[in-house]
Amino acid sequence: MQQSAARQYEPVEAALDNQSCTVTQSILYEQPLNERIRTFLRLEYLFKQAAHHVKRGAEWDSRATLNCILEILSILGNTNLKSEVLKELERHASNLKRLEESPGIDQRQLTTLLDSLAERMDGLQRINGQIASELKNSEFLTSIRQRSAIPGGTCDFDVPAFHYWLQQPARKRTEDLYRWLEKFDAMGQAIQLIIRLTRESAELKPAIAENGVYQQTLDPNLPFQLVRIALPATAPYYAELSGGRHRFTARFLDFSTIEDRASQTSQDVQFELACCAI
Repeated sequence: MQQSAARQYEPVEAALDNQSCTVTQSILYEQPLNERIRTFLRLEYLFKQAAHHVKRGAEWDSRATLNCILEILSILGNTNLKSEVLKELERHASNLKRLEESPGIDQRQLTTLLDSLAERMDGLQRINGQIASELKNSEFLTSIRQRSAIPGGTCDFDVPAFHYWLQQPARKRTEDLYRWLEKFDAMGQAIQLIIRLTRESAELKPAIAENGVYQQTLDPNLPFQLVRIALPATAPYYAELSGGRHRFTARFLDFSTIEDRASQTSQDVQFELACCAI
């Protein structure tokens, strides 16, 4: 059972691992420009975290994986995500189909992308009702989710059923976790593809932030989704981004772990920028 479950979940895990944002010797910062992409990025983060911990058999890794599952369920409960993802897949497919007659287009690559989009849409459409509805109705998971809102609320004496489950052999816990994660497989595959297409829609190009700040107005006629900034890993500052569909701002702050508030650097900062629109 465990091996079967692992194989079914591996496509999501491998895809998310392979499209890591980190550029060699650089740190990447991203700012979503609409609520849909913001939700997708949060789910990507949770899928990656779950994929990391589920492969390990320690009790604390099982706790971490289960926390990811509960957070994913919470996101799914706050929005009609299945409909949102299908709309986004259809939008990408429509945009790509317009390129079929364009000269210089790699038809093989275009066909592969269209097939992938169709496969992801089909996978979501085969799901009857809400995604992972079985997990939402699980008394065991619900009890853990309710106690998770309290600091330290999943302590041994608070949720004895959870304590019992954590004492089961690692193989049994891993089988359960993979089985639960598989409920999100179609969603994870679709979101991964959407985010990959979004990120690949623009290349990182050199830019300069004078006195540590950079602002740019975006063309409202273009569907900008995401801003990405790359900084050398050795830089003594980090990027703080804010913005929406019309403009964005990047401030570069000197990093410090002391209690003083981070301050904007006065230096001109060289960085790489991509404004992703697709």
